[in-house]
Amino acid sequence: MRSEYDFSLTTFSPSGKLVQIEYALNAMTSGGTAVGIKAKNGVVLATEKKLPQLVDHASVHKISMLTESTGMVYAGMGPDSRVLLRKGRKAGQAYRLQFQVPMPTARMVKSLASVMQEFTQSGGVRPFGVSLLIAGFDHTGPQLYQLDPSGSFWAWTACAIGKNMANAETFLEKRYHEDIEMEDAINTAILTLKEGFEGQMNENNIEIAVVTSDTKEFKVFTPAQIKDYLDVMG
Repeated sequence: MRSEYDFSLTTFSPSGKLVQIEYALNAMTSGGTAVGIKAKNGVVLATEKKLPQLVDHASVHKISMLTESTGMVYAGMGPDSRVLLRKGRKAGQAYRLQFQVPMPTARMVKSLASVMQEFTQSGGVRPFGVSLLIAGFDHTGPQLYQLDPSGSFWAWTACAIGKNMANAETFLEKRYHEDIEMEDAINTAILTLKEGFEGQMNENNIEIAVVTSDTKEFKVFTPAQIKDYLDVMG
C-alpha cells in the first residue's frame, strides 16, 4: 500500500526503509537477465539483448568497456547505465593519467558505488534504476562484483541480475565449481541464460564478453564468435 514515504527519497519509512530504493530494484528486476562467472583464469559476462524486430541490433550494447581491463553489464534502465558508464570511464582515465597503470577493479567498483550511494541521499535526484556486474583483471587476479542502486556492492564467484536472476543463481549454484576454466565458464553462462530465455537464442539477442589472464584485456565477443559457441552447443 502506498504511503507518504513512497514519494520521498531522503525520508526513512517507520520500518527504516528508503522506499524509492526498493522501487529502483524493481526497475532492475524488470530488465533482461545478465550473468557473471569468475573462472581460474578470467571472468565472463553474458546477457540477454532482446529488442524489437526492426531495431538495428548493432546499435545497442548492454556490455561495455570501462578501462582496457575492466567492463560492465547492466540490468534495468539503459539511460541510467550510460551515466554510470561515462563516470566510470572518466574515473579510469583520471587514475591512469595520475598513476600510469590501469585502475584496479575494486577501485572502479568503489568509485561507481559512491556515485550510486550519493544519489540516495540528495534532493532533486532519484536512485539509478540499474544494477551492474563489473568484471576485471588486475594485480589480484580475476574480479567480479555486483553493484545495486543503494550503492551496496559485493564480490562474487558467480551471480546474476535481472528478471530471471533467482532461477539463474540456482542454476549457477549447481554448475559452478572453484576450478572452472574460461571455456567451461562461457558455456555455463550461455546455459544459464537459456534457463529462462524466451524464444530462440541467437548471436543477435545475447552478448558475451571476457577478460582473461592471457591478455588482461576486456573483450566483447562479435556476433560471429557468439554463433560459433551456440553452434557447438547445439
